[in-house]
Amino acid sequence: MPITEQQLLQILSNAGHQAGVFVPVLNTAMAKYGIVTRLRLAAFIAQVGHESGQFRWLKELWGPTAQQAGYEGRSDLGNTVKGDGSKYRGRGLIQVTGRANYAACGDALGLGLVNQPELLELPQHAAMSAAWFWSTKGLNTLADQGEFTKITRRINGGLTGQADRQALYDKALKVLA
Repeated sequence: MPITEQQLLQILSNAGHQAGVFVPVLNTAMAKYGIVTRLRLAAFIAQVGHESGQFRWLKELWGPTAQQAGYEGRSDLGNTVKGDGSKYRGRGLIQVTGRANYAACGDALGLGLVNQPELLELPQHAAMSAAWFWSTKGLNTLADQGEFTKITRRINGGLTGQADRQALYDKALKVLA
């Protein structure tokens, strides 16, 4: 079930001209990773819409904030070299973060992301990395079960932005009905 540009703009009303850029790459990525039912599409579009600021940000804005400064030296993210925190900041539609996650994503997608992390800022790789992440976290199953809050926790580690995510999800369910 591919999404149309009109549907995407109804869900992500602030996406503007970016909707046209992202529709084909989203459809390719979603098809590859089985994000093909109404429930899966609605949850995925809501989450990537929130995470990317409706396609405005394909790279995490960097302060660094206290949380971002904490990326430096975090072995659970594979950030073992000075500067890894900033270099492997969140990128893509679901904000892949950390050297280890860049390496795993790059291996899965056949991209040299450790050496070229900025590749995740290109629409086709931003979309594919999000669908890859979605798949690796078992989010199709949670979407099938309507477990939207659990999906947010797996993506975000908490419930940051849950009101916006939920509003986008509710809109997506109506648009895709």
